Amino acid sequence: MAVLLRNVTNSIWHAFSALHQEQDGMVNKTKLKVLTANLATLLDLYGVERGLDHFRSTATLNFEHFKFYLAQEVFSCLPNTLTLSELRNHEAKIDEICWLVCRQTYTIQRESSIYPEEVIYKLFRIFCMFSDLVVRNDGNCHVLMHSSEAVQIVQQLLNLLGLDYEAEKKYEYLVNSDLTYRFDQFLSLVEFREVREGTFGCIESFYEAVDEIYQIYIKDIIKKGYLLRRGYLLPTLREYWFVLQPCELSYYKTPHLKELCGSICLDSNCMVKPFMSPSGKHEKVQRFIITSGERNFELAAHDHRSRMQWIAALQLAITYSAGKEGFQRDLTARRRQQRDATKQKRREEELERSTHIQEVEEAKVQLAREKMARVAAETQAKEFEAIAREDSRRVAELEDMKLTLEKLLMEETQAKRDEEIVRALQARVLSDEWEKRTELEQLQEEQRMLLEQERQKRMEFEVKQKEKENQLKEAEKRLKELEDERQKLDIELNQSRCKIKQSEETKEMLEARLQSMQPPTREGSRVRRALSFMPSTRERPTGADMAEKKAAAIRRSDKIISTKFNR
Repeated sequence: MAVLLRNVTNSIWHAFSALHQEQDGMVNKTKLKVLTANLATLLDLYGVERGLDHFRSTATLNFEHFKFYLAQEVFSCLPNTLTLSELRNHEAKIDEICWLVCRQTYTIQRESSIYPEEVIYKLFRIFCMFSDLVVRNDGNCHVLMHSSEAVQIVQQLLNLLGLDYEAEKKYEYLVNSDLTYRFDQFLSLVEFREVREGTFGCIESFYEAVDEIYQIYIKDIIKKGYLLRRGYLLPTLREYWFVLQPCELSYYKTPHLKELCGSICLDSNCMVKPFMSPSGKHEKVQRFIITSGERNFELAAHDHRSRMQWIAALQLAITYSAGKEGFQRDLTARRRQQRDATKQKRREEELERSTHIQEVEEAKVQLAREKMARVAAETQAKEFEAIAREDSRRVAELEDMKLTLEKLLMEETQAKRDEEIVRALQARVLSDEWEKRTELEQLQEEQRMLLEQERQKRMEFEVKQKEKENQLKEAEKRLKELEDERQKLDIELNQSRCKIKQSEETKEMLEARLQSMQPPTREGSRVRRALSFMPSTRERPTGADMAEKKAAAIRRSDKIISTKFNR
């Protein structure tokens, strides 16, 4: 359905723009399949996205191609008999899906925003309603809001916040300018200083103001307020909060719209007229009747002015109930047509002005050409006279030049003779230089051979030096190992000495104990024994002796290695 596609084109563009990462305006078909499937599911269509594989031969699509595919495969399947309320429901669902795709760009990545996501979503739908799809020179599409629409929203927000629009001088440039704004620029435009600073609770007031504008433009609420309604069973008047839209008149208990009490469907067959009392007496309330089919609904306002306003609003709602476009969208389309007409008129005026200026410039150029032609003729006559005088002067100069050239010719002949003599001398000098060059080349060859011999000797010397360095490293390594072993043996020697000392002390203690335990001997019976100063058995070497021998061997090996190293 062309009307629904036209209403949601701007929101679909935002979702399409969020899918392409590069700034070339092209999106891969795999990503577009997911978006197409979601849009088709909302409209009770299934499998439509599979046709993207056969649509065009490229792997990517721009927005114009994607919009054409949606028009042919998705929205053309909808019947043309959809009512305005059904179209509004489809539009709300599609806008919500598109917002879920592009919300990250305007909520998460835009950290400086002071508004919650719900408020930004409402501003998003308002922006999409007031914006236009513009094709740039590079072929890419952009959704932009004209400055006249932006100033209308800003003015309404400021008035709802209780701020003076006339005092806000910073918005004067929007009135007569021809600027356009993207959605992120529009968000920056409505971030008022008072709301950012939180003056007098402006943040809550701003949420209410945005909701009020959202109801006016998106929900297409023409009028709302308190009215009295006569009941069906009891013929008494009860007060309700009425909300008027092009398709229906709903009434609630409170202005918060939380508890719906009923609704009256409006179509082209409905009628509204004031109710006159049969007695002709003046009543406290001003009544009027809505006729819908065979049923009459009796309503009443508190004063005559309110009744006339409600009657006019109801007639307007009945007029738009039969169409496919809502009241606010029709006003937006009219403003757009007026802007286009103004722009076309301005373009024609500029074209006419430029044509007139071009004609004046051409006349000035033609006059200047005639003046230049006359001046050129006078100048040419003067030039001819000057040329004649110049010719006579040049003849005299040529005569003088002839004499000068003859003199120069004689000098040149003498110079050629001198040049031949100089060339002969140069040839002789060149021959001598060639012989010297040959001798120098021979000397250079001899020097090169000597250098080559020196290079070979140096390489042999470097090889020998490397071998000696390797031997030195091995000797140092062996010396380090012997040093480590010597230190280890010193430690073992010290340990052995400690053990020997401990054993000697233990031995002395044992001997003392034995002597104390032996019985006393008699003095008369002494036994003489031949004492031998040589041990009867050969003693075994102790651990200390073995450690001293190993240490002596290590010192001898260290001495030998140091001697080799010094050599």
